[in-house]
Amino acid sequence: MIEVLVVDDDRRVAQVNAAYVEKVPGFHVAGEAHSAAEALRRVEELPRVDLVLMDHYLPDETGLSVVREMRRRGHRTDVIMVTAARDVSTVQEAMRHGALQYLVKPFAFAGLRAKLEAYAELRRTLDGGGEAEQAEVDRIFGALSTPSEPDLPKGHSPTTADVVRRCLISAEGPLSAQEIAERTGVSRQTAQRYLKLLERTGRARLTLKYGDAGRPEHRYVWATRA
Repeated sequence: MIEVLVVDDDRRVAQVNAAYVEKVPGFHVAGEAHSAAEALRRVEELPRVDLVLMDHYLPDETGLSVVREMRRRGHRTDVIMVTAARDVSTVQEAMRHGALQYLVKPFAFAGLRAKLEAYAELRRTLDGGGEAEQAEVDRIFGALSTPSEPDLPKGHSPTTADVVRRCLISAEGPLSAQEIAERTGVSRQTAQRYLKLLERTGRARLTLKYGDAGRPEHRYVWATRA
């Protein structure tokens, strides 16, 4: 599980964001903080914090000052800024201090989910270790991008496309259309249609599994892990 610290000066907003985090598979809320001082204390005291969702406007200091102090103290905890601050200078400073993403309030659950899923994908990519060729470097730097679904052909549902996409992202290895169907509840034919769409748009890659006889089984893997 990825342990998350939710930092927001508004307790109600913090609770909503925490509830969003808990809805994303693989994520768990380690704690909440409502001021800069409390955020630093929680980072120090909690057994593990992998990711901080950091508000910028805090009552005692800014969220960026918290990030700077975390780095000064040697904490390499990842940070996603979640804030109403829209000025370019704040965004630029967030980038310079190592924030991996920047999500502008207000946002819906889907917006935060996309950022968290991209972050989880980045961690899976980095967990492989070893040396990286340029293609692998490109995948690492692109893992945090959260592009919208491509324009869907007539007869395709954005909701179904998103369900199939998330199933592939969360999988540990290649999946067949039948396995996608069993995990998502759609028919095998529907799963096959959306997998082919994701393959055509470069979001998924096709692999072949050869058996003892007959045609090879088509299996799909999310492109950043192919």
